Amino acid sequence: MSTEVDPSTEVVRLQQIWDETLPAQPEMGARVIARYAEPQRRYHTTEHLAVVQDRITEFATTDHDLFLVRLAGFYHDAIYDIPFRELTNEEASARLSRRDLSRAGLEQEDLNEVARLVLLTATHVPGSRDPNGELLCDADLAVLGGSPEAYAGYVAKVSTEYAHLPRLDFVRGRFQILRELAGRDLFFTPKGRALNERARFNLVAECRSLVAELRAAGISPDEIGPVPGSSS
Repeated sequence: MSTEVDPSTEVVRLQQIWDETLPAQPEMGARVIARYAEPQRRYHTTEHLAVVQDRITEFATTDHDLFLVRLAGFYHDAIYDIPFRELTNEEASARLSRRDLSRAGLEQEDLNEVARLVLLTATHVPGSRDPNGELLCDADLAVLGGSPEAYAGYVAKVSTEYAHLPRLDFVRGRFQILRELAGRDLFFTPKGRALNERARFNLVAECRSLVAELRAAGISPDEIGPVPGSSS
């Protein structure tokens, strides 16, 4: 049986979440949500946005400003161009959040915080006293701590998004990113921390698969660099 979710159902649910968050701006929410249905997207879709919003709900505590984190969640991948234009996707998405939310009447302090949170999803490294950043980053990366089957589905979608790149260029770049992620704890909220071990397992397994592909293509181990979770 297919486990695919009807995108129209997710759009309705996302609109409801937006309307509960910013009830006076339904059209703005509809425009933001529609961006996640652009044809170049395979992973960063309305499904991903819905998961992020669900994880925000799941991981939130009284330490978090749920209003601002929810808005940042809606905007964090609102711009998703491949390849990047003059700005990174995160920079462009942060600018969009400022432009939209200033029209909605948010205070400058809140505009700054939403934009800061959106920019933080470029690195997923919140500061030592940054509960809002921890919540958004945990929600965005929660897919890494999924079951092996769910993780494999995520990898397949990301690979398709970058299918325009030469395969070896993609594999090299992804390995470098994943090696860094596998070397540190990724989750910081009390509930999110439970995902650290499973995320590390998934990341190390994919790194080993990527290294095997690089070696099969004749790339030397010295050029590849160390593999997470391996003494070789």
